[in-house]
Amino acid sequence: MANPAAAQSPPPEAPPAPVQVDRPALDREALTEVVNLALWSGQMLMENGAESQRVEETIRSLGEGLGCDWGDVFVSHNALIVSHSSRGEFRTKTRRIALGGVNLTLVAAMSHLRHRVEEGKFDRFLVRKDLARIAGTPRHYNRGLTVLMVGLACAAFSRLFGGDWPVFGVTLVAASLAMWVRQELALRDLNSLLQATLASFVAGLTVGLLRMTGLAFQPETAMAAAVLLLVPGVPFVNAVEDLIKGYTVVGLARFTTSLLIILAIALGLILAMRLTGIKTL
Repeated sequence: MANPAAAQSPPPEAPPAPVQVDRPALDREALTEVVNLALWSGQMLMENGAESQRVEETIRSLGEGLGCDWGDVFVSHNALIVSHSSRGEFRTKTRRIALGGVNLTLVAAMSHLRHRVEEGKFDRFLVRKDLARIAGTPRHYNRGLTVLMVGLACAAFSRLFGGDWPVFGVTLVAASLAMWVRQELALRDLNSLLQATLASFVAGLTVGLLRMTGLAFQPETAMAAAVLLLVPGVPFVNAVEDLIKGYTVVGLARFTTSLLIILAIALGLILAMRLTGIKTL
């Protein structure tokens, strides 16, 4: 027999529905432009040394900050796939990523742009204008100063490796010349592996030729220090971060690319050593 008290008890209350943000629906043209802007931002980050998580978070934040309800991103080593939706309407686009260098100034500028969008200070028109400004911003330092500072950095490493002042001077000349060659090859969009091989060869050949003039110094130390500018430090760090954060494919691709660059550096040095008679490093 049923309990009368239980029959008279009120039914349990349903849990409250989640609060949803009321966003105005974006029309097809606006949604397409938002996807294009998000994809452009991700492309610039990937081509200038940003790790995968930063790229994904920036693309998603820009889309949602510009009025989309939902966004999804697929990050690959050489491609991006971005999808954003608004009230059931969605747009998906793919863009190929070219192998680029490292420009942390651009990465920092993209972070500032992302924060402005999240705070509601930028609409899509201001975002497009700011992205164009960031893409066209020149580097802080001109080529001559960069060549000199890179040469001095490698020369300082030669002192840390136990070299004397003649080694310092030879390393300064060889590393500066290698950096200039690398810049010239990059302007011509030469493959990054060939850039590393030729720049390494120039650095090693310069050390070997200076040794053949009768100048007394340790060529092994100078040669090892002169190619440090080519070591892919940032790609290695990004590869480790991607592997730790779950971007396994991208991390492995970046790690493999870094190893290939190191092999290219070794190949250039070996060729220079063969030509100049230096036996070991």
